[in-house]
Amino acid sequence: MEYRRLGSSGLKVPVLSFGAGTFGGKGPLFGAWGSTDAAEARRLVDICLEAGVNLFDTADVYSDGASEEVLGAAIKGRRDDVMLSTKLSLPVGEGPNAAGSSRSRLISGVEKALKRLGTDYIDLLQLHAFDAGTPVEEVLSTLDTLVRPGKLRYVGVSNFSGWQLMKSLAAADRQGYPRYVANQVYYSLVGRDYEWELMPLGLDQGVGALVWSPLGWGRLTGKIRRGEPWPEGSRLHDTAAFGPPVDEEKLYDVVEVLDAIAQETGKTVPQIAINWLLRRPTVSSVIIGARNEEQLRQNLGAAGWSLTPEEVARLDAASATTAPYPYFPYYRQEGFARINPPVV
Repeated sequence: MEYRRLGSSGLKVPVLSFGAGTFGGKGPLFGAWGSTDAAEARRLVDICLEAGVNLFDTADVYSDGASEEVLGAAIKGRRDDVMLSTKLSLPVGEGPNAAGSSRSRLISGVEKALKRLGTDYIDLLQLHAFDAGTPVEEVLSTLDTLVRPGKLRYVGVSNFSGWQLMKSLAAADRQGYPRYVANQVYYSLVGRDYEWELMPLGLDQGVGALVWSPLGWGRLTGKIRRGEPWPEGSRLHDTAAFGPPVDEEKLYDVVEVLDAIAQETGKTVPQIAINWLLRRPTVSSVIIGARNEEQLRQNLGAAGWSLTPEEVARLDAASATTAPYPYFPYYRQEGFARINPPVV
């Protein structure tokens, strides 16, 4: 397993990490993802550790905290062998302080997460969304009070826009608070919006990407084909409305190239889609999920090899979309490109 630094921090993470969204299985979304219990989770953790995958990601909203509880049970007795990443800020109840990143929410959320995970520290805490109602200085000063005693080792964000992340980083630098070193982002061959603004920001500011939903919300599994209905048993029947939008024609164009490369290389469609992400700038780790051992072992096969430049170019071409304003001039017009060349 290859390890990379998480952004500009000193923390090294595996290029593949495991997402525990399938653990617990409560509610319409997470129940459709999976319902892995503690015994099954322990077996999946065993397989990950055997492969060198030691970073496990969860969140307090995953199955109302059940994901954290199951993950905590699965790693019991081997805390020093793993790194735990969790997220908070999204609503966990109906009360006025049950959502956001206020001092009250962060402190109580961290204490509850520590209890559910069965640990006294979290390796990486990420804010699950930007809280426009709380000053960034309050958020950062609270994180600072949690980092200093060692309850948190590193901090990051997820689903922030460019200005939200940059405003936070500037405030951290100005006040001497911990900087965000990770940005957990949606990025896939059928969702490349991350490249326009957040990727250049990550390069400039030393923020590493942890990629969620690398298979385009379940569309790049090798089971979706042009002109065919979604297969029976696909989670998309129940979860498509919860995920990022995907242009269907673009999806089928990408899948056809993935199919062709799979036939040429003997790799699976998911392995190729994930390996493409591992070649992209700023990507520190790609979060893979699995409901069973077979899925996990297949996804682990995405690492340890590389697509050829020609294969990458074919996938780039099939998945390319027009950059939104104000970014498209840098991709189309020579004068702009000479001043500020595109990242990818």
